[in-house]
Amino acid sequence: MYTVVREHTSLDATRRERQQVTEHYDAVIVGAGPAGIFAALELGTRPGRSVLLVEKGRGIEKRHCPARETHCVGCTSCDITTGWGGAGAFSDGKLTLTGEVGGWLGEFVGHEALSALLADADRLWLKYGADVTVHGPDPSVAEELVQRASVAGMQLLPMHLRHIGTDRSPAVLQAMREHLEGMGVHIRMRTGVVSIRAQDGTVQGVELDDGTLVDADAVIVAPGREGAEWLSEQAEGLDIELSNNAVDIGVRVEVPAHIMEPVTTPLYEAKLIHYPPTFQDRVRTFCMNPYGEVTTELYGDIVTVNGHSYAADRTQYTNFAVLVSQTFTHPFREPITYGRSIAKLANLLGEGILVQRLGDLRSGRRSTQQRIASSSVRPTMPSATPGDLACVLPYRHLTDVLEFIGAMDAFVPGVASPDTLLYGVEVKFYSSRLDVDRNLMTRVNGLYAIGDGAGITRGLMQSSASGLVAARAVVRTWEAAANRRKPSGRGSQSVG
Repeated sequence: MYTVVREHTSLDATRRERQQVTEHYDAVIVGAGPAGIFAALELGTRPGRSVLLVEKGRGIEKRHCPARETHCVGCTSCDITTGWGGAGAFSDGKLTLTGEVGGWLGEFVGHEALSALLADADRLWLKYGADVTVHGPDPSVAEELVQRASVAGMQLLPMHLRHIGTDRSPAVLQAMREHLEGMGVHIRMRTGVVSIRAQDGTVQGVELDDGTLVDADAVIVAPGREGAEWLSEQAEGLDIELSNNAVDIGVRVEVPAHIMEPVTTPLYEAKLIHYPPTFQDRVRTFCMNPYGEVTTELYGDIVTVNGHSYAADRTQYTNFAVLVSQTFTHPFREPITYGRSIAKLANLLGEGILVQRLGDLRSGRRSTQQRIASSSVRPTMPSATPGDLACVLPYRHLTDVLEFIGAMDAFVPGVASPDTLLYGVEVKFYSSRLDVDRNLMTRVNGLYAIGDGAGITRGLMQSSASGLVAARAVVRTWEAAANRRKPSGRGSQSVG
């Protein structure tokens, strides 16, 4: 449903008329990552309500990254970070079933409510094809591993999770899209949002990149990490307060899979936290991929390293990130710019991703093709350039990473082998956090900010759960409005 609005503009002193289409929906969702998809799944169940979901990237079946086969060619819209399913579509699809990791949603809704939300999100993932197998240790094994990690000076967070796999995730996400379309949710791919429209403290809708104005009483923005900068700009224009999250900077470690099996077999993923002695920064493992491979991720004009694993195919190696969390104080307010600058330096030196043997790094020399070829660990990313990470990472971060790997070697012997490979750099941008209430609504009435792009989550499950929070709040406003329109029945008489 739409109306045509005629406007008059002046161009080269000639008056011309152009048409601008205005469309009307009850709700608009910006971004088709897990947060946006799950918001749509919730809103789509309400009969008689019109919902529009817009995504600037391509459909899951059309997303293809040249870097997976050769090298990054700088696509206008990155198929790894944008498109149906969001940046997590080609991750290895780990669904963590605990609220202790994956974001800060519990700070808004409460930890008991978060547990219930994660259970709801889990049921939806299962409905559309997620693996029913739950990975995680029995209590006795978990206790033993926690104690061993503690002796090494590390904190281990045992958790239960599902693993979909990079090869199976697209089918699960496509099933969600087909169900949404069957429910009548309008989905537009390759459609960007120029701006969020608001007046007198109330959201009015959005403007699309083709000039279309979309009127809506509820707008849920879920642009993901790739759209975090756009969302921050919109928030500043709407006088929505922003606070800086930390930026995580580090490397991706690759070791023979058998070295990590003592923890990956019972846990699948080991979440380890350590505060290295020199600087006492918080350093952690992230995104552990047993029998996986190292890959790339594109953020605008920079390439960072990542990793994934498949459900069916296996390599001989396990990879994981070691990340240093860095929080900045006044007056510096640009942690994302800081992280991007370090990543750009690595790209400059390596024309993409750098790889270095741990033994070479400790010896103060760069790795070469010959040294990599003679290593017992062969890189699963053959396009990475042998180099020297000491020329890229700040001294503080490099010290933290080396001390972390040393402590981890006491917990998992063999991790600190000279042949262990380090890829750099890995950067996780957690976006500026918008000021929102417990329903994830901003100070602009009817405007909700969810997911990783809003600085609230950083994993598939909490991102999915945030979509449920905002959508359920929208549904409550619809129900309240419907109740106000119902006649009270006072003064009526019945005849019987």
